[in-house]
Amino acid sequence: MGTNDHAYKLLFSHAKMVEELLRGFVHEDWVEQVDFSTLEKCNASYVTDDLRERHDDVIWRVQLRNQWLYVYLLIEFQSEVDRLMGIRIMTYLGLLYQDLSRTGEVRPGGLFPPVLPIVLYNGRPRWTAPTDVAELIAPGPGKLRDYLPRLRYLLIEEGAVPPASLAARNLVASLFALERCRTPRQIKETLEHLIHWWREPEQTGLRRSFTVWIGRVLLPGKVPGHQFPEFQELQEVPPMLEETVKEWVQEWKAQGLAEGRAEGRAEGLAEGLAKVLAKSREIARLLLQRGDPPEEVARITGLSLEEVRAIAQRPCHLADEATPYQATPPDGKKPEQL
Repeated sequence: MGTNDHAYKLLFSHAKMVEELLRGFVHEDWVEQVDFSTLEKCNASYVTDDLRERHDDVIWRVQLRNQWLYVYLLIEFQSEVDRLMGIRIMTYLGLLYQDLSRTGEVRPGGLFPPVLPIVLYNGRPRWTAPTDVAELIAPGPGKLRDYLPRLRYLLIEEGAVPPASLAARNLVASLFALERCRTPRQIKETLEHLIHWWREPEQTGLRRSFTVWIGRVLLPGKVPGHQFPEFQELQEVPPMLEETVKEWVQEWKAQGLAEGRAEGRAEGLAEGLAKVLAKSREIARLLLQRGDPPEEVARITGLSLEEVRAIAQRPCHLADEATPYQATPPDGKKPEQL
């Protein structure tokens, strides 16, 4: 299991996340009849006939009317769609029912509890595998089709969730929204909304798990090669992201000046500064597209307010063309435009 899988398993080891998942993404009337105060996490390791153990699934049970409902959550982070997921789910549920019988949870002659199997998938390719195991089996002639096993699972595909749904006041929706963010600025804004309404003291443990996931999985994945500090609270993350954007601009400037000095001539210095300006304008354009005010963009990038406003009015096909930077060397001779 990879780091991302472990982090998600940690998040969905909190009852609040399971409640938010059911409330926000299971669109069935019976969800309103669930007593979420009864949520209990169950053992998710079963020994199969070949003595291999499973530890990567999350199983909860909750009271629905006068019976238990089991929620079997399988978190899938594969780069390719698993066409045989239906068969995997059928196998896992068979092991679950077998375990409930062996441990006495279901008395002899009694009925087994209903199970809601959920596959949470956040891979890049769209999910194309059948969600009913019957679609994987040839029906055969005559009445053979009557004996086909039937088992469906609920697919929650992060990449297919409409953007409007991600704006809902829901912790799982916020998780999906954070994964869709492309820049530190977007992550910062999403976190600020999350922190603003998520202040319940009983959720301290879940906030800590979110903080761990952000610091160890989300940010390293979004900004490869950047070293992030260890966070203790979510409130520490937005200010750090603000500083990260500033650091990028400063690093670009320092890199451009260093390249110019290394060239040892005015043309090299001008070329380095031109690269700095091009990168500053690029990030300014991205921030403006996000709706940031020109004054804030100017403060972050170091560009003048007039230039930021000019970038905002510039057509997209011209925005990538950087205005050449002209530097005057010590001898007073101006280099040619780059």
